[in-house]
Amino acid sequence: MRSFLSLAAAALLLPGAAEASSLVIGSGYARSCFEAADKERASPGTVELCDKALAEEALSFEDQVATYVNRGILRARLNDWAGATADYDRAIRLDPAEPDAYLNKAALVLKVKQDWRQARDLFGAAIERRTRRPELAHYGRGISSEMGGDYAGALADYQKASELAPEWDVPKRELTRFTVRKRG
Repeated sequence: MRSFLSLAAAALLLPGAAEASSLVIGSGYARSCFEAADKERASPGTVELCDKALAEEALSFEDQVATYVNRGILRARLNDWAGATADYDRAIRLDPAEPDAYLNKAALVLKVKQDWRQARDLFGAAIERRTRRPELAHYGRGISSEMGGDYAGALADYQKASELAPEWDVPKRELTRFTVRKRG
């Protein structure tokens, strides 16, 4: 019943980039919560829609997980870092295979905590679980790797992000900063 419109995480990494929201099929509060996350309409009222969906609607397991991810996205946009983290963690506890919870949490950890190790691991988890926006996960992991001094890893991830999304200029700009020389 659920599919992903991965349009969410990198908004926390750079202005104007999209996040990875989770599509909820049907109508009601959960659908409105998804639409608010997907269309970048964060407000206390849109978070309340998600709250009502979780409290009042008989959601499928998949839609419940998706609603936690979507509420986390809205909370992150409202700078409610603790609330967003709690929602991503809840989604991960409910469904450890949910890639977009890892992707969004990674972006939040990188931006707010500047914890490149944890962010790199979370971006890697999103990639392993086959996020629908692997270019965002590779880009974020590239930033994390570069922060940790792993320039070869960063270069590889920026290259992969560029390959996966050839129309996206951001990874290409990062690549222009690298010079590769053969040793020896």
